[in-house]
Amino acid sequence: MKATETGFLTDWGTLTRGESGRLSAWLEGRAEQSRRWLCLVTILGGVGLYGATIGLWHGPLMALYVGVKLPLIIFATLLVNAMINGLLAQLLGSRLSFWQTTESLLMAFAVFALIVGSLSPITVFLVWNAPPPASAEAGAVHRQLLVTHTFLIAFAGIVSVKQLHGILRHFSGSRSAAWRTLLAWLAGNLFAGAQIGFLFRPIFGTPGLEVAFLRPDAFDGNFYESVWWALTHL
Repeated sequence: MKATETGFLTDWGTLTRGESGRLSAWLEGRAEQSRRWLCLVTILGGVGLYGATIGLWHGPLMALYVGVKLPLIIFATLLVNAMINGLLAQLLGSRLSFWQTTESLLMAFAVFALIVGSLSPITVFLVWNAPPPASAEAGAVHRQLLVTHTFLIAFAGIVSVKQLHGILRHFSGSRSAAWRTLLAWLAGNLFAGAQIGFLFRPIFGTPGLEVAFLRPDAFDGNFYESVWWALTHL
């Protein structure tokens, strides 16, 4: 069935419902090339929109910066994890090739984009009602936003990768191999994505610091230290 016949909404529905039969057919080469482009455009649109709502607290320029950087973080994570997850897929018995693994991750990130994009009105509402960065409460608001968005991104990441379980069952023919591969992919996506995002900071913006596209001290510290500090100082 051609993508032009099914339409974007049908293909998005296939992704979000995790319809293993149709998604497996996409990986087996029976899908139109346009569906890969659909995933790419969905990531750019959904993740870019969500990123803009994160940066909006610091104003339109920061919203633009984060709206550009967040899709770049997703694609960088995809590139890093494509090779790692391809090796894990072979070792853990999923029977997926490296290319099929990459396309599976692309599908997962498209689902991630749909989830976070749909949350954008809520995150805009949070920012709209938050004290501005110049206020006395800015430090507390920054920590709250950091923890909130970390939770939302982790939630969307877990749900999106979980949608690949049916594909892994289809190719591996084994429930245990599918779960092993799924958990390994999930751990890799969350770990690599979090640290890559930290290198691309500012994402949430720190009160008192000027708005910038990248920090000069990008390699100082790590994501987990920053989240732990925010949690302990809430």
